[in-house]
Amino acid sequence: METLENPTLQFLGIEFDLTILAMSLLTVLAAFSFLFWASRRMTLKPKGRQNVLEYLYEFVINTIKPNLGAYTQNYSLLLFTFFFFILIANNIGLVTKLEVGDYNLWTSPTANFSVDLTLSLMIACVVHVEGIRKNGIKDYLKGYLAPQPIMLPMNILSELTNIASLALRLFGNIYAGEVVTTLLVQLANWKLFMAPVAFGINLAWTAFSMFISTIQAYVFTMLASSYIGDKVNGSSEE
Repeated sequence: METLENPTLQFLGIEFDLTILAMSLLTVLAAFSFLFWASRRMTLKPKGRQNVLEYLYEFVINTIKPNLGAYTQNYSLLLFTFFFFILIANNIGLVTKLEVGDYNLWTSPTANFSVDLTLSLMIACVVHVEGIRKNGIKDYLKGYLAPQPIMLPMNILSELTNIASLALRLFGNIYAGEVVTTLLVQLANWKLFMAPVAFGINLAWTAFSMFISTIQAYVFTMLASSYIGDKVNGSSEE
């Protein structure tokens, strides 16, 4: 398998991945453009593009409500933003392959572990900040001693694995999908008679990858709401 690199830029001793930066920006622009277009001239009786937007929003609401309960509306827009960004980011790499020389210029942002880890850390910040805000610092820290103080190391480890699992699950599925897509493209270039076979397989794989990418956006949103719900619902149960 031919190895391609993303072009990078060094600035103040920090290496920036230009492909990931460009694709992340493109993902944001695509998400914003769709939401802006779909939310113009909204009516009480939705139709067309408004139906699509409301369906997506209600889908996120129904996903997070079992975990957040009374706090669903507090975090619905935040989690909808995560869901929609990840949904587009997961699928944008399936649109095409763009390679120049030894450089890869087109990929899904979420096929990069740094992006997935950043998304997970953002969720972690929300989880712990909201946990402290809803419960107070004393009760929040006391939660790490439940049900017994001896569980403190395990509770801390659980918080760390929550972050890691969010990032690794998303990265593993999207990166693997792009690796297989690259192999299928190379199969088409290997022998001329293999091109139709590779094309057919690639169509089926792209459809399957879109399904997996959507599932991963759903799973990320569901787990994020679960982690937030574990912290904020504790205050309402007491």
